[in-house]
Amino acid sequence: MSNEEEPKLKKIVDAADGLSLGISMVVAVLLGVGLGLLMKNLFNTPWLLWVGVFWGVAAAILNVYKAYDKQKKSLDELADDPRYRHKKYEEDDEDDKY
Repeated sequence: MSNEEEPKLKKIVDAADGLSLGISMVVAVLLGVGLGLLMKNLFNTPWLLWVGVFWGVAAAILNVYKAYDKQKKSLDELADDPRYRHKKYEEDDEDDKY
């Protein structure tokens, strides 16, 4: 694999990762609703539908939190990289003045 192909594939993987988060949220809610409907019809108890909806929404929120945590860890690694640290300027530095 050449170095020229690596950035292109990385962009595709990052885009697919972002798209998969949106899809996983929808799928989690739909699975929760489906599970709730199944339990409601199986046990003939109407409030079990809302338990399934709650599970689906909770799973979607958990997916968002996991994605946030993964992104935060990635950014924290970049913050420790000396190439990305900002240089602190003195108050009398002429570059800061407009």
